[in-house]
Formats: sequence, structure tokens, C-alpha cells
Amino acid sequence: MALSGVREMSIIATPPVDRLAVRTSVGPWDSVVLAEAIRRERFRGGQVFCVCPRIEQLNRVYDRLLNIVPESRIITAHGQMPASDLDEAMTRFGEGEADILLSTNIIESGIDIPSANTMIINRADMLGLSQLYQLRGRVGRGRQRAYAYLTVDPTRLLTPNAKRRLEVMQTLDALGAGFSLASYDLDIRGAGNLLGDEQSGHVREVGVELYQDMLKEAVKAAKLGEGELIEDEAPWSPVINMGTAVLIPDSYVTDLTVRLSLYRRIAAMESPQDLDQLSAELVDRFGPVPNEVKNLLDTISIKILCRMAHIDKVDAGPKGLSLNFRNNSFPNPEKLIGHIAMKGGKMRLTGDHRLVMMQTLPLSSRAKVIKDTLTELADLAA
Repeated sequence: MALSGVREMSIIATPPVDRLAVRTSVGPWDSVVLAEAIRRERFRGGQVFCVCPRIEQLNRVYDRLLNIVPESRIITAHGQMPASDLDEAMTRFGEGEADILLSTNIIESGIDIPSANTMIINRADMLGLSQLYQLRGRVGRGRQRAYAYLTVDPTRLLTPNAKRRLEVMQTLDALGAGFSLASYDLDIRGAGNLLGDEQSGHVREVGVELYQDMLKEAVKAAKLGEGELIEDEAPWSPVINMGTAVLIPDSYVTDLTVRLSLYRRIAAMESPQDLDQLSAELVDRFGPVPNEVKNLLDTISIKILCRMAHIDKVDAGPKGLSLNFRNNSFPNPEKLIGHIAMKGGKMRLTGDHRLVMMQTLPLSSRAKVIKDTLTELADLAA
């Protein structure tokens, strides 16, 4: 409802006084590292949560904990225990009768034990992003620094979504990051039907930002009481086909979050000056710009010129260039006809209102020729 503009959204971004962010690390089960983490927590008078996604894993993890810290007192808790036994186990741990609480993810909400400030999650790749975030929120509830260790099985290949979830958890470890994390979760899993009870959706197919733009357009049309937006108010984006690769390679910008933010910035560019500044920033931060990124910046520059020249589609190949006018019209048709006449037959207007240029367009100069042509048309349309 907040995304669709029906309800306002309130975000709590200010943490309590003296609250510190939870330091999060992702990696395989390392006995040396985890034993040191548990002993460090015990040395400062604290306790440890150890979480397993499945009940059948508890006994194996119990043995592993005894092997690395045999002196620790361990209490086990899970949802299939009788209610009285589960309540007794949680009470004993809360009163400090054990050093480690080994449990399933039943502790992800409703648990407030300020003395527990270290969490170990076994096979974290099996849990969802919101579950991991809720579990991490069980530690660091006092004034001490808390630590979360998300472990994975090095013998198992992580799925792309599991890998992305763990990357998000490790990156978003600042206080007040809940809304950002929820946005990533929406992007990864998709969203349900806004007008029904279906829980699966297709947001991940188009991305959250494009989905929000589509949703905003639909809501605005509904408020106007019409089937679609008024033509002048409807957002539009030209279609560019140049036959070139347009992307930011992983080898150029290795961090996923940074790449996504750069894509968002590039998509929001509205002037050639902004693109020039971004290009200089890329060189300064990441080094010389590769051809794929140059093609991406050229494509955005062409889109900006297309809006100025009232062109909604560009098709370019090695033998020529074809431009489609938006709504098959041009603001100054007389000037356009005169411009075509001056080209001496190299440019012509087809019966389906397309402007065609027949000339050799090698990849090295294709973007420049398109931009020069669109600049001339934008001047005619002004």
C-alpha cells in the first residue's frame, strides 16, 4: 500500500542511545574462529546463540560445539519440544545457567536477552533474508558490540539467490538498514498480487524500480479516472538498438551494491552534463572506462537527445540508421522537410513516417553519427 501511494510510510532510522551495529561476517564453519568468538563472549560475561535451520542438524552441531569449546554449557531448544520444556530451557538460558543456546530459528522474534551478544548461524544459506535479519536482531540489544557469524557449507554450491542474500546481510550491517534490506528482499523474491491474496509475484522479472514506476503510472491513471495517463503526462523512454554491449562489467566494478547504484544513477540522468560528470567520476574511482561502459553512457546520451528530438525508437546497423517519430509526428515538419532536402538524398522519409539514413556506420563511429543526427533534429524541433 505504501509503494502504491495509498498509505504513507514511516521509517524508524534512529537507533536507541548507545546502540552499536552488529558486526556481520559470512564464511565456512571455522572451528578456530568460532571457538575464539565463543570464548571472547564468555570472557566478557556474555552468552551465545547458535541457530540451525533444521531440527535434525541440532545433534551434529551440538557435537561440533563440544569439540571446539568443551568447557561451555549448552542448552537446546526447538519447536517440537513440549511447551513446558521449551519454556524451562529459555528461562534457564535467560537466567545465565548456560553459555550457549542451540536452537532452531524459533528465537527470531520475541527474545530479548541483553547478555547474549554473539550469534552463530549454521547453514545461513538455507534461511530467507528477513529471517536472517530478524535473527541478527536478537543480539546487540544492549550497549555492547555484538557479532554475527553466518556460516555456510563449503562443499555445497550456493544458489545465486542465497549468495545474494548473504552479500546483502554482510553489506547492510548498519543500524536502521531495515527498509533497505526489505527492498532487496522484495527485489530478490518478488511480491505478491497487490489486489489479492497471492503470495508469489513477478517483481523480480522487471526489478523493483521499474515495477514502482509502472505502479506509480497505474495509480495516477486510476486517480484521473481514465484507462491511461494523459499523453503529455505519460512517462516514456525511447528504444535504442545499436548492436553494442551496454553494461558495467563485474571486472570493472566488483561490488554488486555499487554497480546497482551506478545503474540507478545512469538511468536517472537527464542532461549530457550529468553524464560527463559521471564519466569523469568513473575514471577517478575505477580507472579507464571499458568499451561496454562507454556504450552504456552513449546509449543514455542518445536517449536524452531522443526526448529532445521527439524520437521514440532508434535502429542502427552497419548499413544505416532508422528513426521513428513519437506519435508519428514532428513539431516543425516544414523545417524537417527542408533539412531532408539539404542532405542530398542521404536521408529520406518513408511512408510509415520513419526517417531513414543510408550510410556505412562502423561500430567505432556509430554512436557519434547517431548523436550528431539527433542533435540536428532536436535543434529543428526546438
